Amino acid sequence: MQRITVESSQLCDRTLILNRQQLHYLMRVLRLQGGDRFVAMDGSGGCWETELVEGEEGCYGWVLRALDLNRELPISLTLLAGLPKGQGFDEVVRQTTELGVTRVIPVLSDRTLLKPSPNKLQRWQRIAREAAEQSERQWVPPIEGPMSLAEAMAAVGSARSYFCVARGDRPHLLMQVCQDLAASEMAEMAIAVGPEGGWTTAEVEMAIAAGWQGVSLGQRILRAVTAPMVALALVAAALESGSD
Repeated sequence: MQRITVESSQLCDRTLILNRQQLHYLMRVLRLQGGDRFVAMDGSGGCWETELVEGEEGCYGWVLRALDLNRELPISLTLLAGLPKGQGFDEVVRQTTELGVTRVIPVLSDRTLLKPSPNKLQRWQRIAREAAEQSERQWVPPIEGPMSLAEAMAAVGSARSYFCVARGDRPHLLMQVCQDLAASEMAEMAIAVGPEGGWTTAEVEMAIAAGWQGVSLGQRILRAVTAPMVALALVAAALESGSD
């Protein structure tokens, strides 16, 4: 069934009040008619099988049942990503949302080339909603406003944290995560991936001093858009293979 994201305030008992944009999408884009069903999700874990009703006073959704889904990673996973140039961060948000990221923090690093406009954040949040719908997740990851590396590291609190470094002798992210998961239970994790040109030496030193584990994504140098996707895929594989 097709999915749409709604606000929890739109749900009144079993009636889902649909706004103009949602009705246009359901009826004009998806070509649904009265009696057809779709999934409504609030982005915070709630999902409902819903029937489209065409009544005398307009169209609305009628909730048939709550859906008990389990499509999220077993722990909270925050991504800190240096902002790439152009529209590259659009793909970072889209792909990492599909892979299961819990929260995304855009980082204004020393080598960041992009200075995002206020409209960018709204765009990234919309992309996250669309990607969550497409990948049938229950949660829409929040996209935070851009912040400095120091602010972003402070924002993750006590999460087990990994700092991806392109060059140097560092343990591979996959091996390090698997080793840490085997050693103790983990509730939260954070991964930091740099912008074009990677992190500066000062940024790497600051992260290591703050207790972040330096790691590698392999022997090849990855693009700033590719590296977050690789990191998320590796961690998701480690988490999900170990949670069976």
